[in-house]
Formats: sequence, C-alpha cells, structure tokens
Amino acid sequence: MAERAPPRRVDGLLLVDKPSGPTSNAVLQRVKRLYNAAKAGHGGTLDPMASGLLAIVFGEAAKFSSALLEGDKTYTGIMQLGVTTTTGDAEGDVLERRAVDASVIDLERLQREFSGEITQTPPNYSAIKVDGRPLYAYAREGAAVAAQPRQVRIEKLELTFELPDRLRFAVTCGGGTYIRSLAEDIGSTIGCGAHLAELRRVASGPLTLHSSVGYDVLESLSAEQRLAKLLPPDTLLYGLPRLELDAATAANLIHGRRTDAPEGQPAGKSKVYERSGQFLGVAEVTADGRLVPVRLMATGSAAADAGNPH
Repeated sequence: MAERAPPRRVDGLLLVDKPSGPTSNAVLQRVKRLYNAAKAGHGGTLDPMASGLLAIVFGEAAKFSSALLEGDKTYTGIMQLGVTTTTGDAEGDVLERRAVDASVIDLERLQREFSGEITQTPPNYSAIKVDGRPLYAYAREGAAVAAQPRQVRIEKLELTFELPDRLRFAVTCGGGTYIRSLAEDIGSTIGCGAHLAELRRVASGPLTLHSSVGYDVLESLSAEQRLAKLLPPDTLLYGLPRLELDAATAANLIHGRRTDAPEGQPAGKSKVYERSGQFLGVAEVTADGRLVPVRLMATGSAAADAGNPH
C-alpha cells in the first residue's frame, strides 16, 4: 500500500453543497482529507438536518473568514405547523400536537412581525455556552438551562402555504439568527406550535450555491480539478474596498511597519495588494493618514494563490 503523502499547505475557499445528514465537521474532515490539506476550517456550521452552502477555508484563508460568520445568510425551507419537538426541528422527539386552522393565519402580518430587529431565544439544543458548557449538553442531561434572549436581524422573510399545515419560507437574516427558533416563535404566535422540517442555506453574503461543488462530486475529481474549484482568500473580503500599494509601501506593510498611506486614501480598513496583483491581506488607514497592518498573509505571492500547494 502506497504511503500517504504528508499534509500540504493549501490556501483558499471552497464552497460545498452539503447534503442533509452529515455534520458540518464530518464534511470538513472529509474535504480536508481529499485535499490532503494541513489546515482547514468552516465558515459557519449547518445542523446535520440542514443542507446547502458550507464554506471550507483552507490555510491562510481562515484569517479572513469572520465576514462569513458575522454576515447575512439566506435560507429556504419548510416549517411544520401543529407539532413541537424537543430540538425545534424534525430530529427531535415530539412534545405536542395541535390542530392547525389555516384560515386564521395571516401570512402578511407574520412577515411584518418577524422582520427587522426581533428578540430571539436560542434553542436549548445549540452550541451556545452557559458557564462554559454548551446548551445541548445540559439539554441531553434533562437540565432546564436556557440561553438569554438576544436581538437578531431579519432582513427579509417570505412565507407561503406548502400544505394546510406547512409553511414554506425564504429568509435573509443577520449572523447569530437561529432558524429553528424562528420556526418555533412563528408557531407560538399562530397558536399551534411549529418546528423546522427542512432547511437549506442558499447564500452567505454574496457567495451562493451557484459557485459551490457537490459534496459527492469532489470524490470523483482529480487533485488538479479539486484545486481548480478553490476561490482565492480575498474572496472572503467582499465587503472591503481594494487598495493597491507600490513596492516600497507593500514591503513596509509585510514587515509589520506603519507607513504613510497613499495620498487621499480615506480612513478605514481595505484589502491591500501590491501593484503586481499580489494579495497581501487587510490593513487600516488611520485618521492621521498612516497605514497599519491588521491581518496579513503569512508569506509572499505563493500564499496568495488559491489552492497553491507548498
């Protein structure tokens, strides 16, 4: 049997279409093995039941993944009315069943009520920690420990009847929103209860499923084809303006030295490049016109090339 090659450095972003069933970590570990990558993580967990966009960040790209964790996400799915469960989704045990009268449900009112800034309590089966332990650990022990309510933002919510007792939805929401809690709260407002029956993430910021690769497709690709699926690390910095630097300014930045910002450059963070096109990382222009490194690629141009093994 051929000896396995040692893990190699890979830098870049891979958008995977996760199927329903495996955990996000299971998908991550399989993808990491397929790329034989030394370092990889993901930009936002999906529950095992959920499918859709899962961002895998390799190597240096992990430095710039906070926008994925904190940014808006778009989901589609189905809420099952009249049934509440222990987990708030279809994987939990049924707690209660109630009759559903679709004729009294005002979808337009619900869309208004659950749009904008709303208060939400994260589900008991979540990874939020209380006194150093995740809530799901308490829930599995039968302990009644709840997370504190918090404000979340629903940018857009669309509800339509799938069946007399099911609502199909599309929602764009801010980071930290739990769709399971949204389903439960909508069911509570209607008066019949509800749980999340299906969930699919279709976008994270401007990144969509259109740029993703099927989870099972990766297995059939050659190593070169897999590398070609990677997006460069600066794809993650979609919210920042681009700033190009001359060679001397870029050299100062790479070595961690504060330097004069290009004349006329407004204060704030930018994704920075050497004029040859090499991506350097993130820097900030201060109010007094200085350029300060914030988070930089570890090495030179080779590290900036998505999928370039070292």
